[in-house]
Amino acid sequence: MTPTRHSGRRAAVAAIAALAALAAGVAVWRVAHRTDAAAAYRIEASAIADITQTISANGTLNPVTLVNVGTQVSGTVQTLHADFNDHVVAGQVLLELDPAILRALVEQSEGNLANARAVLELATANEARARAIYARSFISRQDYQQTLEALHVAQAQVRIAQAQLDQNRANLRYAVIRSPVSGVVVERTVDIGQTVAASFQTPTLFRIAKDLKDMQIDSSFAEADIGQIRPGQAVTFTVDAFPGRVFHAAVRQVRLNPTSQQNVVTYDVVVGVQNPDEALMPGMTAYVNVAVAHREKVLAVPVSALRFKPREEAAATSGAAPAGGGSVIYVVSGGQLQKRTIVVGISDGRRVEVVSGDLVAGERVVVGEAAPASPGQGQGTLRVRMF
Repeated sequence: MTPTRHSGRRAAVAAIAALAALAAGVAVWRVAHRTDAAAAYRIEASAIADITQTISANGTLNPVTLVNVGTQVSGTVQTLHADFNDHVVAGQVLLELDPAILRALVEQSEGNLANARAVLELATANEARARAIYARSFISRQDYQQTLEALHVAQAQVRIAQAQLDQNRANLRYAVIRSPVSGVVVERTVDIGQTVAASFQTPTLFRIAKDLKDMQIDSSFAEADIGQIRPGQAVTFTVDAFPGRVFHAAVRQVRLNPTSQQNVVTYDVVVGVQNPDEALMPGMTAYVNVAVAHREKVLAVPVSALRFKPREEAAATSGAAPAGGGSVIYVVSGGQLQKRTIVVGISDGRRVEVVSGDLVAGERVVVGEAAPASPGQGQGTLRVRMF
């Protein structure tokens, strides 16, 4: 075989080897750079779940009954029998005022009454004598009427003196301040030696919460939400004092009196709270969630799936709603992105109910774009062996 023929064979074999290596490199590069929908997007599966829709607001914990205890008489505080956080019962003595002046007024009234009774006794005797003499025509009718008038005046004076005595005795009793209800003292505004004056208005001495085991939350809800709230609905709430604890309650009353501030209308919703361990305290801020709707074992998808739209479609549609209503979501099936139209119901903020549509439980729903790969990640290296 001639050298020329051998040289031609070697060139042909080298060319075939180079082509094979190039084909293999292209195949490797395509595999390394293949775009899969499952890798390009963040995906969550649709599932059967229970969904509770809630409305949130802030409120303040208060006792159901908060009684202001005052005084009807003026005086100096002589003795204190109750302090902050004390448990008291109805009729228990809370405070005593100095009774010296009030007792002196009682004694004065007793003396005035005794004097009025003595005058009445004399007027009664005079009237009896004048009546007997008038019957014999020894005095004129005018003289008898004057004697009778004196009797009536004496009787009136006795009643006046008796009323004054009753009033002063009542004021003396009012010097001892008693609790009108059973409960807990949440505020005390006076100290021993302090003078309280009841001339123009009744001063507040104590504030007593009737029962801290039965409390309420006064919360304000916007007019857009108030139509969904009804008495008896379940409520959960938290307080800053116990961040890891969820308390349960119920709507007690939706008050009809609106409050308007800066053109924002709100309504007061009263939430009844049972506080058996008295952990909750008056004045705490409560973060309230009212359950307005509940669905059990329904098909649900993440709320973020309703907001997702591929870049190219978002640019083409500019956010237009699907024809015929409903909401558009995207699923990954067979490595491809597919559009689905569904009708949604209630939402708990994280998931939304699927009322109808072409979707079944377990399908992979797109909730967003995947994070971009780092430079060089996923890129293949083409190596060609030279012969």
